Amino acid sequence: MIKENQRLLNLFHLVIDALIIVFSFCFAYHLRFDIKDSFLIRFDIINEPIGRYLSLAEYMPMLIYLIPFYIISYYIFGLYNPKRTMGRRMEIWALVKANAIGILYCTTLLYFFKATYYARLFLAIFFILNIVLDFIFRHLVSKTLRKLRRSGRNLKHVLLVGYGDTAKGYVDRILEHPDWGFYIHGILDDNEKKGTEYRGIKIVGDIDCLPKLLDSNEYDEIVITLKLKEYEKLAGIVITTEKYGVHTKFVPDYNNVIPTKPYTEDLEGLPVVHVRNVPLSDPVNKFLKRIFDIVGAIFCIIIFSIPMLIVSLLVKFTSPGPLIFKQKRIGLHNRAFNMYKFRSMRVQTASEEKKAWTTMNDPRVTPVGKFIRSTSLDELPQFFNVLKGDMSLVGPRPERPYFVDKFKEDIPRYMVKHQVRPGITGWAQVNGYRGDTSIKKRIDCDIYYIENWSLSLDIKILVLTLFKGFVNKNAY
Repeated sequence: MIKENQRLLNLFHLVIDALIIVFSFCFAYHLRFDIKDSFLIRFDIINEPIGRYLSLAEYMPMLIYLIPFYIISYYIFGLYNPKRTMGRRMEIWALVKANAIGILYCTTLLYFFKATYYARLFLAIFFILNIVLDFIFRHLVSKTLRKLRRSGRNLKHVLLVGYGDTAKGYVDRILEHPDWGFYIHGILDDNEKKGTEYRGIKIVGDIDCLPKLLDSNEYDEIVITLKLKEYEKLAGIVITTEKYGVHTKFVPDYNNVIPTKPYTEDLEGLPVVHVRNVPLSDPVNKFLKRIFDIVGAIFCIIIFSIPMLIVSLLVKFTSPGPLIFKQKRIGLHNRAFNMYKFRSMRVQTASEEKKAWTTMNDPRVTPVGKFIRSTSLDELPQFFNVLKGDMSLVGPRPERPYFVDKFKEDIPRYMVKHQVRPGITGWAQVNGYRGDTSIKKRIDCDIYYIENWSLSLDIKILVLTLFKGFVNKNAY
């Protein structure tokens, strides 16, 4: 049933997408040519009289070429795939890429047809309109479907095979997101007693019951959540599910080792999974991020020059000691560097400073220091660290050598964060994990950032920092 619903939804999407393309095309023509003395007309980069352009009826044949190509592009970029768990950011990015390819195709056609009478501004308006209108439509459809799923309709019926931490993790996420629309009927397992339950999901039998249950044709998906030591059963389970034509997913029991988006290499038909995919190990990505950091740091130093001057005067005249506090931190490739901050504490001995973690109402923090720490103004000198190349605008927060030595023994994957430059702000900070908060959750955020880096993610984090990062209840 769910497959039929998805086919109908895709057909609905396809028809509406075609109508949106037609509407955007016509409305772009209207904005470009029909609105007299409009902003668009007065500031058009093509200074030719309106009368020299073709009519809308003469523009319309271009849609015969555009609509099929756009629909194919949407399909290639996954815009007709099930979106129960897809984020809005991923969808709009796919929409932008598909439309960019569409406009490139359109201009290529115009070049080969020597159709120089098409206005460039018209194409730009069409590009923007089509993205905005299609995203609004998809957002409304997604919002409606999520509401239906929360009310118990349009559900995908699931059976789990295997019980352990992996199964529990899967159940936790499904129950925390009722808007995804998954209904778990039960779990099959050979080691636990029938009737054992986790968060209301019961073990309904052993794995040998799978063929009998699949005969009922009640399930849209089988999710294999076996423990690592039971993987010899995996091939048999897959053969059974494929025999009944049921869609099967596999959640590995080694996800604490393999990244969320593993990079797979084909070695003459043998798949080789890289344990860690780090986009910033690519020289092009590394170069782009460094240029972004240098330009951003210079811009921020200019913008924050007055606040830095004011903080400098406040620190200097309210507490004896140096203006800038230098502290050893561990950065890229486990190398130590001096991180700069405005001094927010009374002067300490090296042994005091080395081991003590700042806590709430810490007596070492000066009155001015308390304010600049809570508003992150003490971090402003780190823009010079960015210019030096010790730090980045965005990345995992660097830690002191003492705590690095401590955490690398206690927290799995802690040292992964040193595969990239540390940052002034980061994914952990904008998610509230700053100061005296969970180290494990901070590392989870850092690893997510490292494995999913893009310039757009850096920009998103910087924007979120403007709203979340400057004032933080955990920065003591």
